Amino acid sequence: MKELLHPLHLGHVEAGLPELYEPARLHGLTYEAFLRRVLTLEIEGRRLSAQQTRLKAARLPVRKTLEEFDFSFQPSVNARQLWELAELSFVKTKTNIVFLGPPGVGKTHRSIALAVKALEVGYCVLFITLAHLASDLASAPHASVLKQRMRRYLAPQVLVIDEVGYTRLTEEQATLLFALVRDRYEHGSIILTSNTSFSEWGALMGNEVLATALLDRLLHHAEAISIQGKSYRMKNREARRRTNGTGSREERKEEFREHGADPGAD
Repeated sequence: MKELLHPLHLGHVEAGLPELYEPARLHGLTYEAFLRRVLTLEIEGRRLSAQQTRLKAARLPVRKTLEEFDFSFQPSVNARQLWELAELSFVKTKTNIVFLGPPGVGKTHRSIALAVKALEVGYCVLFITLAHLASDLASAPHASVLKQRMRRYLAPQVLVIDEVGYTRLTEEQATLLFALVRDRYEHGSIILTSNTSFSEWGALMGNEVLATALLDRLLHHAEAISIQGKSYRMKNREARRRTNGTGSREERKEEFREHGADPGAD
């Protein structure tokens, strides 16, 4: 049978067909019912393979879901709004989502959770931090490489840009970020997280005019969600400290970084 299935590229049928024979005999399946099971095996196998390929290509740092999110800890979050976004109409309408708030309140968790929902239904997604995005584009040695890299960020139906506000951009990086947002405008959704208010983006980009032009395109079709509240990471560290004592040196360093203090003072 393999010599017949292989040229047809029915790899999932080739791998799973032996397991279908005995149930078919036991239940006396008709030819039509058996063929349906065979075709379903191939279709489901291809669907799962494609899903795994998309998940790998998305480069998510971790897998997070809305089901895991503790809405009771963060009452400023509108749970209904998040579940409506999870229905993914924003992807169909090329709408952007912007999560604003201080460190640790769950901005990245929500962005990844929405990305996972998009991946599950077949959309292409890519996750990247602003620092890596800006560095990747600005380090292109010549125009053809830059064009290729830009296509990498234009192609996904959902582009997640995380940690906007932690890195000040050079003039070249700011110009390239603007070009990316401009070219994705009304062509694909961006999910963006930032600890910086929009009024500070001029300083972030080193150019008030360029920041205004970028925000005009980013926010024209967008939902901006401001999150205020306690840090989940601080909550978890406090729980560990109550259990284990004072906490590790690395945990104390992370706390200093989140609150803008010098970790070297530890």
